[in-house]
Amino acid sequence: MLKIPFEELLNKISEKSGLSQEQILEKVNQKMAQLSGLISKEGAATIIANELNVKLVEHSGKIKDIYPGMKNVGFLGKITQVFDVKEFNRSDGSPGSVASFLVGDDTGITKVVCWGSQTSIVKQLKQDDIVHVKGALAKEGLRGFCEVHINERAHISINPSGETVELKQPLHLNVERKKLEELNENDSSVEVFGTVRQVFDPTFFEVCSQCGKRIKEENSVFNCLEHGIVTPDYAYVLNLYLDDGTASVRTVLFRDQANDLLKKSKDEILAFKDNPQAFEQIKVDLLGEQFKVVGRVKKNTFMNRIELIAQKLLPGDPAEELARLEKVLK
Repeated sequence: MLKIPFEELLNKISEKSGLSQEQILEKVNQKMAQLSGLISKEGAATIIANELNVKLVEHSGKIKDIYPGMKNVGFLGKITQVFDVKEFNRSDGSPGSVASFLVGDDTGITKVVCWGSQTSIVKQLKQDDIVHVKGALAKEGLRGFCEVHINERAHISINPSGETVELKQPLHLNVERKKLEELNENDSSVEVFGTVRQVFDPTFFEVCSQCGKRIKEENSVFNCLEHGIVTPDYAYVLNLYLDDGTASVRTVLFRDQANDLLKKSKDEILAFKDNPQAFEQIKVDLLGEQFKVVGRVKKNTFMNRIELIAQKLLPGDPAEELARLEKVLK
């Protein structure tokens, strides 16, 4: 099943039908009421699109138009980062391997994951290479981002003749600066500046050691839907409240961002899982610290609040912020 964010569904339907987003939202609410709440708002929007003869997904060959659930994905992109090949043993004891790289175009960036014999391709790649991907699958990654998976049926061409790719502006050059009170769930790339008001203990959870997806224990074993019974690895997430004087917003930091905040390695942070008391002083030390955060906003429907999912975190520079404010006020 395709997974398209609700705000993108609204934008696509509005753009192609000529109706306003308010009109479409009203139709969505009516459809949900008609079906007695047995369908999500995304599902209702998809039905509305079909009724209006709006085609939600078109094979444009651009990264921005790739969504989890798509098959036979193809696009042209430029390599921005290559990661090492990782070896592992499957539940039946047979060896396996996985590798990944980041690739972008003028519309966005995505992670490409290669399995089995396809990992040999990754060893040939380097930054700024151009790749043409064909026949891939799009899946939802650990943090809700779309990933492109390369299995035995997919194909990657390296530096095809005559092809060029322009990259979208880097994250820090392509964001909108906002106050915390101005954030809304449609913000996909926003920058804020705030002071740490509260820090929570890190939350640890089991993930598949092969694909990194979350897994749960069943009958004393950990089972991954893709890789069967596995020995779990651990991932973690850190939550804190940022305050800028206009509002306080819960900010979510996954592994890399948590590492940047705490200035600690994965092993050092995992040590807090067995010794949570050691984290108490760190929570105290972080209070009052200032940070600039770039990320996306997500609606936590269970708690009925918006949250900021951090993608980049930098120490705050009061002098830089003062200069920015003076420039704005002129």
